[in-house]
Amino acid sequence: MESSIHLKELGVFLKARRAELSPRTVGLPESGAPRRVPGLRRDEVARLAGLSSHYYARLEQGRVVRPSAAMLATLVRVLHLDDEQRDYLFELAGEVGVQVCRRPAQKVQPQVQRFINDIPFTPALVLGRYMGILAWNSLAAALVADFSRIPVKKRNFVRLLFTEPAMRVLYPDWERVAHACVTQLWMEGAKCPGDAQLTELVGELSVVDAHFRRWWGAKHATVLSVGTKTLRHPVVGDVTLDWDSFTCVADAEQQLVIWTAEPGTASHDNLRLLSAWTARQTAA
Repeated sequence: MESSIHLKELGVFLKARRAELSPRTVGLPESGAPRRVPGLRRDEVARLAGLSSHYYARLEQGRVVRPSAAMLATLVRVLHLDDEQRDYLFELAGEVGVQVCRRPAQKVQPQVQRFINDIPFTPALVLGRYMGILAWNSLAAALVADFSRIPVKKRNFVRLLFTEPAMRVLYPDWERVAHACVTQLWMEGAKCPGDAQLTELVGELSVVDAHFRRWWGAKHATVLSVGTKTLRHPVVGDVTLDWDSFTCVADAEQQLVIWTAEPGTASHDNLRLLSAWTARQTAA
């Protein structure tokens, strides 16, 4: 009986949120003709979410016994839910028996941030679970992207690879880099099946990129912790860097990633040039 109550609450919540959206908000054309219901129609939500109209109608009616975490994460994206609404949706889903793995937000220790700030000639990042970008220094931002301009919720290295066209220019071997990141993402996801954060990210990227859909489905289990990458930077040109990662003691799901170049090489000199350029941009 308790589960049935929460199923109905889940349906009421979805219906209310659907009523608050306009076709323009979700990218659908507006005909200008009067609409019989406020907001989106059920069939429009179903189409955007890749569901049958019949299934979505049953979901709003509280007649879907165990909606999947993946499907709910898709609705988070389709219905443009904010963080509080998303949390409420998955809380309801948990009450009706959906296995949803939720973990607290990650924070970088102040001493780690101070450390990466104090290595001006070495690009450094701290990546959290699912390659969320938690911290960086100014040279990493100059080398890859201005992470401060990206909303916190969107600060994810894999998302950048698949949604920012500039990343495909920055990495001449973009397919190899992106494929390796998808593999690592899949390996991390296996540790906590049903994680709402991962499900939402995978749902979003599966929609926007065919490469991601194919690689995610392949599920190859090979992850690297060191390697070499070449970047084609718009200011200093090609830079070949060795990278390594280190586990943070305070949180084993945080990785400090650094890029270095062999002394005496053009890449080593170019990092110094980029550091000087970054300092001038900051001072301007």
